[in-house]
Amino acid sequence: MKSQRRNGFSLMELLIVVAIILIIAGIAIPSLNRARMSANETSAIYSLKAIVTASVQYNSTYGNGYPPSLGSLGGANGTVTATCDSALLVDNVLSHNGIGNTSIKQGYTITYVPETPVSNPPPGCTNPGVNTFTLTAVPVQVGSTGQRGFFADTSGVIRFSTDGSIPTTSSATLQ
Repeated sequence: MKSQRRNGFSLMELLIVVAIILIIAGIAIPSLNRARMSANETSAIYSLKAIVTASVQYNSTYGNGYPPSLGSLGGANGTVTATCDSALLVDNVLSHNGIGNTSIKQGYTITYVPETPVSNPPPGCTNPGVNTFTLTAVPVQVGSTGQRGFFADTSGVIRFSTDGSIPTTSSATLQ
């Protein structure tokens, strides 16, 4: 009798390969999610730093206090001339295309809260700037896009919460 030659893989061999792939994926996916959340948190921290730095630059450039809105730090898409109403100091994503005080970047909602308007805005500024502001960055979905919430104000100190809630001036400082 002649033995027949096999072509291909048996069902058992294929099932073993699939099981090995699933085990490797089960180990790798949680690590990938943690790395993505860490990257989002880092992006949120640097976004807050960029806004604080741009706000100080806005104050020294236009003499209008700090910016009246997050949108005024950036500008509408296509704006080429910087003014105190569209300073072009941060990108369009961070300034929400020059509109409002809230933007979403890298899985975090960033909110700028202007406080105490200046009494005498300089000529040419449509909106008076402010004397103080606060910033918050919270995950869009806690545990998925990020784990920690962040806070900054005119002092430039960044504070955080470990549960994704909105931190305050009494929260722990970021080291």
